[in-house]
Amino acid sequence: MNNALDGKVALVTGGGRGIGAAVALRLAEHGADVALTYQQNRQRADDVVKQIEAAGRRAIAVQADSADPAAVVGAVERAAGELGRLDILVNNAGAFLLGPIEQLSLAEFEQTVAVNVRAPFVASQTAVRHMSAGGRIINIGSNMAERVVFPGFSLYAMSKTALTGLTKALGRELGGRGITVNLVNPGPTDTELNPAAGPNADTINGFTAVGHYAEPADIAAAVAFLAGPDSRYITGATVNVDGGFTI
Repeated sequence: MNNALDGKVALVTGGGRGIGAAVALRLAEHGADVALTYQQNRQRADDVVKQIEAAGRRAIAVQADSADPAAVVGAVERAAGELGRLDILVNNAGAFLLGPIEQLSLAEFEQTVAVNVRAPFVASQTAVRHMSAGGRIINIGSNMAERVVFPGFSLYAMSKTALTGLTKALGRELGGRGITVNLVNPGPTDTELNPAAGPNADTINGFTAVGHYAEPADIAAAVAFLAGPDSRYITGATVNVDGGFTI
């Protein structure tokens, strides 16, 4: 077990499944206690909590709809309160609404921006009140912010691109306090929403340099590095974990 994060507390939004669950488990493997949010599936979130506890770390699951700013604030405060501090925030929860621009509703626009843009802003705003030097904010974006190869991604790509500005500006603002802020852009990753065995997988694989999907653990490894002490001189950066999708 890597103990680089011993004594640290992390909050991973959307940590009950997919990339978020992999991140929560990896941070715990590196020594952190972990709070994670989920929107609906309590069972899956509890399963992640049990795995973290089995590894000897503390964990809690917090029900929170990332579209509700009060719920986001509450989740951060609960994580810091119940686990005693907050050192690492991973803004992972996301909305993935696709379609031709003329068919997307204003409600879908508002939902996407609320979850993908406002929630990371509000969570970061709340988290930094608890962070001291050595704090880490890690935003989870998307390869679609840099290269869009299919139609129907205008709303999603726009929302994820906003995280680049948030990451750079917060990195500048918080650097003097010893808090770093970075962005991880996953590429095609084998999750329920985009399975590596799905009908479009062969086409998607063709856009990567390595020719295959990532595992959620590949994304989690990058996040764990950025959360640890060896990344102390990296801030405002974008790390593409995309198998060469954007090159």
